[in-house]
Amino acid sequence: MRIKRIFSMAWESMRQRKLRAFLTTLGVVIGITAIIALASLGEGFRVSITERMEQGFELDVLTVIPGSLFAGYRYERFKDTDVENISRIANVSAVTPVMQIGSVTLYNGEKKATAFVAAATNFSEFQQVFSDRFELKEEAMPDPVENDTLIIGYKVNYPNKTETAFAFPREKINVTLSIPKQTIPPSVEYENYSFTVAGTLQEGGTSGLTNFDYWVFLPLDTARKIYETSLVDLIFVKVPDPEFSENVAEEIDALFPPYQITVLVPLSFIQQVDLILGTVQIFLTAIASISLLVAGIGIMNIMTVSVMERTREIGILKAIGAKSRTILTMFLAESLLIGLVGSLIGVPSGFGLAHVLSYIIARFAAFQPDWLRSPEVERVAIAPIFSWSWVIIAVVFGIAICILFGLYPARKAAKLDPVEALRYE
Repeated sequence: MRIKRIFSMAWESMRQRKLRAFLTTLGVVIGITAIIALASLGEGFRVSITERMEQGFELDVLTVIPGSLFAGYRYERFKDTDVENISRIANVSAVTPVMQIGSVTLYNGEKKATAFVAAATNFSEFQQVFSDRFELKEEAMPDPVENDTLIIGYKVNYPNKTETAFAFPREKINVTLSIPKQTIPPSVEYENYSFTVAGTLQEGGTSGLTNFDYWVFLPLDTARKIYETSLVDLIFVKVPDPEFSENVAEEIDALFPPYQITVLVPLSFIQQVDLILGTVQIFLTAIASISLLVAGIGIMNIMTVSVMERTREIGILKAIGAKSRTILTMFLAESLLIGLVGSLIGVPSGFGLAHVLSYIIARFAAFQPDWLRSPEVERVAIAPIFSWSWVIIAVVFGIAICILFGLYPARKAAKLDPVEALRYE
């Protein structure tokens, strides 16, 4: 018997038992819908988070910090020779050292502001590394020889949209710095220093591990004189292409004894996060696949009942010459059609459900209390992503489950004795 004829008979059998075929197919539809919905949402969430991180982190900037994050932290600050050695590495386009000072208070008469972080660096070198974010709002970058200049982060100078702390360039302000003293026990003294405001940084927002909006920058040479040290706390390294970052990190690590430094590579971190999100996506999709297994059990049950109801029909087919493999193919064709129809309906239904869930999640996020939301941080919008690979996986898995669970009743029908089948009432 031709395959076309077999599928025609299978389709006719399903039409004669519409309610039963509908309920059986519905189980497959629900399973495929759940898989596609979770896969689309998971893919959208993974891509959204990855894009946000790529925008937030400078993928071409490495951060070298003293000590090891994994083998016990040992605080060994960097020397100028360390910076020079790193700058000689191939595929390193710029290097800048940074001395961390901590929070400082800025004031001029009644005007007062607090910066969470004060950093001392060479402005021109720092601008080469962070060319996109270390830009003044209106003024030009100060000359390197101006050792009394100060650059203020946007939020330090503009604590809110209507108030300005230090509005005018070249304004003289005082900065209170904490100076550690080598006494027993160690103590800290606060001293005031006068600086000229060179300008305010453009608003940058949160980016990677640093947010310059809340920083204040001092000239490195000036900070070294104040603190009587040439050591620095961080080294930022810029590479011409993020693809070089891992190799450069390995070469930097090789310059120091084991466990003395840690090189933070944003690209590797993002890749690990992407891998974790992909694993979570597969896990959630696997949970959704359980509904297909439940649907498969329903198919086996319905097909078994169908074999019992159609025993005489099977006997007649065998009596007129139908072979056992033809009967087997007929019942497997029904299972395949159930899986195929369920998949064709489930795929668009799943993608539609993904959009509904995305809208619900967005609406839920909009009603969060104010303390859970930050006006500076844009809410992550999850846009479901249609993936043909997941569609193929879901459809193939759905049809395979239908055929697998339909195999037992199909084999049972194929093994029926024609004489006994004709006698069956």
